[in-house]
Amino acid sequence: MKDLKHLIYFERLLENADNELVEQAKADGGVCLGYTCFHIPEVLLNVGNCFSTRLRAPNTGSIDIATYYMSNYTCEFARALLERAIEGGYQFLDALIGVDACSMMNRSMEHFEILKVNEKPNFFVTHCDMPFKITDYTVKGYVRQMRVHVLDRIHETFGVDVSDEAIRKAVEEHNEVCRIMTEISEMRKEENPVVTGYEFHVLNLVTYTCPKALILPYLRETLEELKKRKPDKKSPFRARVAIVGSEIDDPHLTKLIEGCGALVVSDRYCFGSTPGREVIELNDEEDVLTQICRHYMEVSECARYISDEKVLQRRETADRLAKEFKAEGIIYEQMKYCDYWGFERALVSHIMHDEYGWPVLSIDRLYNNGNSGQLRTRVQAFVESLEIKRIHKEEGIK
Repeated sequence: MKDLKHLIYFERLLENADNELVEQAKADGGVCLGYTCFHIPEVLLNVGNCFSTRLRAPNTGSIDIATYYMSNYTCEFARALLERAIEGGYQFLDALIGVDACSMMNRSMEHFEILKVNEKPNFFVTHCDMPFKITDYTVKGYVRQMRVHVLDRIHETFGVDVSDEAIRKAVEEHNEVCRIMTEISEMRKEENPVVTGYEFHVLNLVTYTCPKALILPYLRETLEELKKRKPDKKSPFRARVAIVGSEIDDPHLTKLIEGCGALVVSDRYCFGSTPGREVIELNDEEDVLTQICRHYMEVSECARYISDEKVLQRRETADRLAKEFKAEGIIYEQMKYCDYWGFERALVSHIMHDEYGWPVLSIDRLYNNGNSGQLRTRVQAFVESLEIKRIHKEEGIK
């Protein structure tokens, strides 16, 4: 297929957390709010003259210093963020909005404060608690957390407009991003899609890491380009797979998988489009903040939620997405030392095979795994097994 016009530009934006559009927004007087987790509603970080950027540590090398502070048995994502912070890589932030979703990320954010990794006089780190289940009183508690620790804090520190009108305006902009990404995602359901998993991953990542107002013109243009794009006459891929699991903020992992012949057709992982790129429907009868918080709690697929209905929701979502996007197998992945997804992957990778009938590849990976020869070998073997299953099915062999 013909290369996308802005793909190289998007890739360049992902090379640094402090990318060109972040710098442009700051030069225009924007307040840059970093966040680390889906459980901080990004729309609340885009009110007034604020803009959000979901923290990544691209091109991470050694994480020895962060390991000294956090131990080598903690999540590499949390350590990579701390390592980059100690190196001075997050000086562009005006605040870090954190959530106590897991103890490892909590320790990383604590060290942002303890080690004073940002020299700005008004820089702050705020921590929000996250419920384990959805009830009326936990929704109220979550709303209060977002009001006190996020909206009130940025209003008091930076004078940001946090009115209902400002929040609704941020939701409108967010929803346009979501509609564009959803429309592009739907193209992956085709037998021979006009967009690859790697291209979609890059597109989706820039929506998390760049100011919405500045990235939207590029997204609109790319959507129109994809509508006219012609796929290759014959698909270069040998199988279709869905991915489920923890953080994947490195598109080179998707490139590795597709380099083995497996087209990635759905992304149910942290930094993916499910959840994260669902339109937020608002009404005029209920408090806008309550509606937003309930939306994020309901669509969340985080393994932190351990109530029976949420456990079932994660399994049903994985099954639904694999069917809708015509996947032939599912890859369950987990960042090394991630407690929540470690338990989830170990159990549910068997359940999805034994109870739902899906071929499953289960992997425990490093933060930066884009060049792993061992992982490449395992994915290649999985692709071959999917091909054999397809051939047997076509020939009527059990």
